[in-house]
Amino acid sequence: MDNIYVIAGPTASGKTAVAIALAKQINGEVISADSMQIYKGMNIGTAKPSEAEMENIPHHMIDIVKPDEPYSAALYQQQARTVITDILARGRVPIICGGTGFYINAVLQDIQFARESEDDPQRQHFTEIAAQKGPAHMHQLLQAVDPQAAEAIHPNNIKRVIRALSYNRATGKLFSQYNATQKKQPEVYKAAFFNLNMDRSLLYQRINERVINMFDAGLVEEVAGLLKQGYHPSLVSMQGIGYKEIVPYLQGHYTQAEAINAVQQNSRHYAKRQMTWFRHQTPAVSIQSGDTTPAEIAREIVLYSVPQL
Repeated sequence: MDNIYVIAGPTASGKTAVAIALAKQINGEVISADSMQIYKGMNIGTAKPSEAEMENIPHHMIDIVKPDEPYSAALYQQQARTVITDILARGRVPIICGGTGFYINAVLQDIQFARESEDDPQRQHFTEIAAQKGPAHMHQLLQAVDPQAAEAIHPNNIKRVIRALSYNRATGKLFSQYNATQKKQPEVYKAAFFNLNMDRSLLYQRINERVINMFDAGLVEEVAGLLKQGYHPSLVSMQGIGYKEIVPYLQGHYTQAEAINAVQQNSRHYAKRQMTWFRHQTPAVSIQSGDTTPAEIAREIVLYSVPQL
């Protein structure tokens, strides 16, 4: 197995800066594992690093699809592994960086994704119900048949909710049990896995400040521009945190203060779910990231990883 690094953790924990600092130290390239940064034109709300912030370090798996193009963890797995192969062939070190745990696991583990067909009758059935009754209703249906899956899948991830319901209806088995089996698959890569942590009050403060900075940087204008281009608010991409809250504000249902508060609150809740995911589902080394610089954390990671790799 080939050696790679993984820098994971909750939103606003400083993952990108640490990954870039690490890349400088070990001749690395960064592979984004963020389910929102894949979308072109969605920059501010996804905290996508700018060219200046990348500091000439190559970044991959960013800006690869339009906001209305379908995407999946299976496709991410395939494309990210191709990128890893290319990076290794050039004698450089892959550094997976992001907070989408399912994407990270899809790359690291030998997860076999079931092929999904647009013509699948169960999928069509639940898609029609979703169109009529919305994401909240679908999540309630999942909660009734598979509470563990409902706990793991966000209500706005309607595609995955439908997949879980379809799997249950077609097989009579729980999607959560299927996922548990997949998580026990052998590793594909030998990974030095690091999870950035910080005091929760400090993390929440950083999240709140980041959201304010996003509004100052033009988040509202970014969302308005996407809508003007014809991207519908119901798209998976537009249901991301930092986008779904702006649409009702633009429609006059929220004040700006209420929109800011909604983005902050949803971001804090997401960070909490991310911390739970990485604490319970990955063999990560926990690194405190609150009081040290990215370069110092990167040096700590290099020292930690020596016996692992």
